[in-house]
Amino acid sequence: MDARKFTERIAYRIRQDEHDLRGVTVLRGEHVYNCAETDRNVYFVKSGQVKTVMITASGKRCLLDLYLPGNVFGELCLTNTRRTDTAVAMTDTELVRISHRRLLRILDREGLLENFTAHLTDRIAEQQRIIADLVTMESEMRLAARLLQLSHRFGQRCGRGMVISARLTQEELAEMVGTTRSRVGYFLKSFREAGLLESSRGSIIINQPNLARYVGERLALSGGLV
Repeated sequence: MDARKFTERIAYRIRQDEHDLRGVTVLRGEHVYNCAETDRNVYFVKSGQVKTVMITASGKRCLLDLYLPGNVFGELCLTNTRRTDTAVAMTDTELVRISHRRLLRILDREGLLENFTAHLTDRIAEQQRIIADLVTMESEMRLAARLLQLSHRFGQRCGRGMVISARLTQEELAEMVGTTRSRVGYFLKSFREAGLLESSRGSIIINQPNLARYVGERLALSGGLV
């Protein structure tokens, strides 16, 4: 079962049990949970948008991931009793809170425990890839690679390409790739001029074939792996 089908099935099951689960409203800018807290709950996004971030000892913020309606987050609480990240509502957000024990019962009942193990493994591997990108790629390439990844995860097809349904500011993109807002603005301008993406009403429209080709060619030139 691929990742999208797995998350869709979990989301469907949670919706079926929603009357028996606790709803939570989190206003824009408020935290769902904080780093180092003991929080053994998993969260389902009914509406709104959530980001997870880590803050370094020097105070620098790193945006780890985004979650939109239908997504589940916080599932790494099954591998660690204390949170290693902070979850922040990017808009007024409605969530469903599920205890880790309740989630495990749902997974067992639906025969999805093995799939969930694979899902957690994929999440950890994805975080390792992000760390590797931060260490080995230049900031322009990191931005291109993350935009391509976001288009695959959250892209909705439109006439000119894949529009990323998540709303992101240039500052948040900078937190994703470990650079400054001004450099992100410069890179986005270069990508637009090269025909890799477009901007429309605050959304980013990705030309996936062109951007994938760009990333692949730059990685090949630098000796990286495609």
